[in-house]
Amino acid sequence: MSNRIDHDHNDDGVDRRGFLKCMAWTGTGLLWMMQGGVPASRLIRPGEDLAAAAAGADFAFVQISDSHVGFDKAANPHVVATLQEAVHRIGALPRQPAFVIHTGDISHLSAPDEFDTVEQIVRSARSTTGRVFYVPGEHDVLGDGGVSYLKRFAPRGSRNGWYSFDYNGVHFIGLVNVLDLKPGGLGNLGREQLEWLERDVKSLASSTPIVVFAHVPLWSAYPDWGWGTDDGALALSYLKRFGSVTVLNGHIHQVMQKVEGNVTFHTALSTAFPQPAPGTARSPGPIAVPPGTLRDYLGIADVRYVRGAHGLAVVDASLSGAPPVTAHGVLASGAAGARREAVRTAPNEVAIDNFSFTPGTLSVSRGTRITWVNRDDVPHQVVSVDKRFAPSPVIDTGQRFSLALTKPGRYGYFCAIHPRMVGTVVVT
Repeated sequence: MSNRIDHDHNDDGVDRRGFLKCMAWTGTGLLWMMQGGVPASRLIRPGEDLAAAAAGADFAFVQISDSHVGFDKAANPHVVATLQEAVHRIGALPRQPAFVIHTGDISHLSAPDEFDTVEQIVRSARSTTGRVFYVPGEHDVLGDGGVSYLKRFAPRGSRNGWYSFDYNGVHFIGLVNVLDLKPGGLGNLGREQLEWLERDVKSLASSTPIVVFAHVPLWSAYPDWGWGTDDGALALSYLKRFGSVTVLNGHIHQVMQKVEGNVTFHTALSTAFPQPAPGTARSPGPIAVPPGTLRDYLGIADVRYVRGAHGLAVVDASLSGAPPVTAHGVLASGAAGARREAVRTAPNEVAIDNFSFTPGTLSVSRGTRITWVNRDDVPHQVVSVDKRFAPSPVIDTGQRFSLALTKPGRYGYFCAIHPRMVGTVVVT
């Protein structure tokens, strides 16, 4: 079979035949096989022959997720080094992948130098096409609503960052669910993108294998922590008629899997730092693990497609080479419990801690200066629900934001980066 480009829809040098010849992405030690649209998985044990696992595959690609370059806290002060290790592992795969997919949170603060670093490192990953495909995370659209991200990473002709392409018989769809977030909500695709998705797949045969990738999970992985997409179910309804659908996400920094009918969901490990398993801590966020074990929690995944049987195999492996720690492994039993309690607040101060505003409702007299101070290891942004005051700048760890409200009333606000975080100021 030729690898020539049959349909270069996005003018990017990738087509249906060329794309699936190699598929690989980040994750933990599991091997996924799809035969006749039915997925099954097993753990990859130390020393297992990955070359044998790759036998018979038509192509592979690599997914990298949540590199968070710019992060320098205790959970991993060397995120560039671990990203480089992930890329090195790609080069060591028994079969060269066709391309790399990055499922968001490329950077930590959307800074140009952070984008530059990731682009340079990931571009060095060995692949047959030399291509890298990106979708943004919430940390990639800070401050400017994603303008810098789109200018740098969006494919040619993609005005809003979502796009699709075909490779070797498989249709790939990159979605954006970290913009236009609603107070108290989850990830969001929006009507325009949903209408585009419906049109994009309308002419495809139902036998076409589909791979969807976005940052925030399209399924309800853990809504209490914002791990889901408000309109994800509607997006997936457009894919119900297809016999094989694989949905790849990042955001939660651990492997979680689910199968619903013909749809297989799989979230990836981070290359930067782990987060606690759902419900095992007061909130999500970076956690420090026991010394010497960090690379057990970080990793890459190798995804392969098999013609005819529509076989899709996912091999997840940690950076350490040991069996990766899963969402219900060590994180659930010890490390997550080390998360700190909420700090005490000074008068007229709101602490941003454990992904919440404390106090949730603050009462002040008009003209009083109110201060938000960020105690988390990730940035936040205070935004008025009804635009009654100007948004704060992005507030990184240890930074403060202050304002005075002169008109009596209730002022609802939320974090524009983590919209499940909501608070109220009552002015009398």
